[in-house]
Amino acid sequence: MLPCLLNQIPRNQEIGSVTADGADDTRRCHNAIADRGADAVIPPRRNAQPCKPTTAGAIARNDALRALRQLGRALWRNWSGYHRRSRVETKMHCMKLLG
Repeated sequence: MLPCLLNQIPRNQEIGSVTADGADDTRRCHNAIADRGADAVIPPRRNAQPCKPTTAGAIARNDALRALRQLGRALWRNWSGYHRRSRVETKMHCMKLLG
């Protein structure tokens, strides 16, 4: 779904970063983000293995996986800015409760 959502944004619109959950930790999603020149902030899955570095998306994913293994999951979330995603989700949940 992520590549389809990115295609809805005009090509001339610059994208700085894309934050998504672990379900989007796929080669297709990382390649779509890299093709748009954006940084991917996606936590690698717990059983993630490095990809062959044949595309920009695979290289970025391998870098994220390496950083996660060196820092640990909690520090990686703060270092990468992924923790902001959970704050946004919490606020959206509050708004939904209000109606």
